[in-house]
Amino acid sequence: MSRNSLAPGAAGLHLVSDLPLLRPDEQVFTAMLDGWRNQQLARNLAFSTIEGREKTVQALARHADAFPWTWSPQMLDEWMGDLRAVRGLKRSTLRNYQGAVRSFCEFAVDPAYGWAATCEERFGTHPIQIVHEWNAAVHVEDAEADAAKRPLHPGRVAGVLRPRRRPGHQGSRPGPQRLAARVS
Repeated sequence: MSRNSLAPGAAGLHLVSDLPLLRPDEQVFTAMLDGWRNQQLARNLAFSTIEGREKTVQALARHADAFPWTWSPQMLDEWMGDLRAVRGLKRSTLRNYQGAVRSFCEFAVDPAYGWAATCEERFGTHPIQIVHEWNAAVHVEDAEADAAKRPLHPGRVAGVLRPRRRPGHQGSRPGPQRLAARVS
C-alpha cells in the first residue's frame, strides 16, 4: 500500500517505520493524537469538538500516568470515579468524556489506521477498547440539566400560556351566549 493510499490518521502518515525515536512513548502518543485529529477532520467534525476530545484523552493519560497501549477499563473507572466524587462533574459531562475516550480507542484499534500494529511492534502491546456498555454512563432522562435550566414539559407550557381566571369571573371576552344576546 502506498503512502498516498493510507487512511487519514494512519500510523504510516505520522511515523517513519524503522526510524528510532528519542522518546518513543511520547512521540507515538502525540502521533496517534495527530492521526486521530486528521481522521476527525476527514469526518468534518467541528474544530471545537476535536479539541475537546483531544483534551479529554490527554487528561485520561495524565490521570492514569499511562499511554493508550497500556490502558485498562479499570483506569477509566478510577478516573470517572474521581471526576464524579472529587470534582463533582455532572453525568452528562462524564458521558461526553467516555464518548471521547471510546472514539479514540475505536480509532487506535482499527486496523485501517495501523496503530495497534505499530504499538505491538514498538512496545510489545497494543491499545484496546476500554469503554464498554458495562462501564459507561447511560442516558436515562430526556433532560438532565438542573430544573432551572430544563425545558418546560408540554403540559407545563400549556399551563403557563393559559390565562388565569378568578373564580366566578366571566372574563373580558364575551362567550357565545352573551354575544348572541347582544346581537338580538
